[in-house]
Amino acid sequence: MNPAPLLLHVFPSFAVGGAQVRFTALANRFGPRWRHAVVALDGDTACAARLAPGAACALLPAPARGVAPALRMLRALRPAVLVTSNWGSLDWVIAAHALPRVAHLHAEDGFGPEERSGQLRRRVWARRLLLRRSLTVLPSATLWRLAREVWGLPAACLRLIPNGVDLTRFHPGAATPGDAPLIGTAAALRPEKNLARLLRATALLRDQGVPLRLAIMGQGPEQARLQAQAEALGLAGCTRFLGHVADPAAALRALDVFALSSDTEQMPFAVLEAMASGLPVASTDVGDVRNMLAPENAPHLACLDDHALADALRPLLLQPALRQAIGQANRARAEQVFAQEAMFQAHAALLDLVALR
Repeated sequence: MNPAPLLLHVFPSFAVGGAQVRFTALANRFGPRWRHAVVALDGDTACAARLAPGAACALLPAPARGVAPALRMLRALRPAVLVTSNWGSLDWVIAAHALPRVAHLHAEDGFGPEERSGQLRRRVWARRLLLRRSLTVLPSATLWRLAREVWGLPAACLRLIPNGVDLTRFHPGAATPGDAPLIGTAAALRPEKNLARLLRATALLRDQGVPLRLAIMGQGPEQARLQAQAEALGLAGCTRFLGHVADPAAALRALDVFALSSDTEQMPFAVLEAMASGLPVASTDVGDVRNMLAPENAPHLACLDDHALADALRPLLLQPALRQAIGQANRARAEQVFAQEAMFQAHAALLDLVALR
């Protein structure tokens, strides 16, 4: 009996993030349909905790950086498909092009802090030259337009597959009773997520007498700095840093409002999960967030400014009926547009197509 095809996934990091969460959901959904091997170039494999026992996934030690080590690993493993992710894996794209029998799929999900204010010219040209020989899958219309208009990639090289959410796991629930409404966010604690903006917006609201509590879910290099900032702003009494949360679905059901304060996003899973959980969302107006949310939620989008984010949050904290109405509208939109199975089937069909090339 022939073994299942081997898919080699190369991530700059396998920490918990949008691309990594999507991969683990796909691996869990299709089980033995494929064998998976994951290379985390920075050695961080935290997202592996989301893999089910039947996912048939091996975590491989990362080789040295560069094209030559990538070539050696590809020759040794001979995967049916190499799946690369974002800018940090482009050495592997070069290696794939050097081996004519390696089928290749590239995924672009967004940008790190170095590109949060705009595209770097060197990276634009690298993507333009390297990705036109592969299929590139994109989760957001914003990224698709960027790939066409800035990177200059032909439409035939691109596939738009919106992210989806598990509507059975993420569902509405009664918020945890407390003295004040609970704002929550879930993000890697990295600079481009700009959780400092959320802390400053929270402090502005607190100073205006708005009752609130804040819970921050996630880990990352910014944690110590953010905790110090919360202390300096006098928020220590109403803010909790929860770190890694084993059951984010239950944690979201305990919230009253979800907040996103990022400088750059594309189609964040955290927003989809909040929508499925029946929450209103106060967010910076980044990536596809405006098009993801129900129209009723649009007044609670903000420019990249502390005061604007505070203004987006304020009515949601003060008006329970408004929270409930927008949360219900977001849940309905998630059901209508972002069911997870559609995403699964689109990615599976694309992987099969690439493998047959």
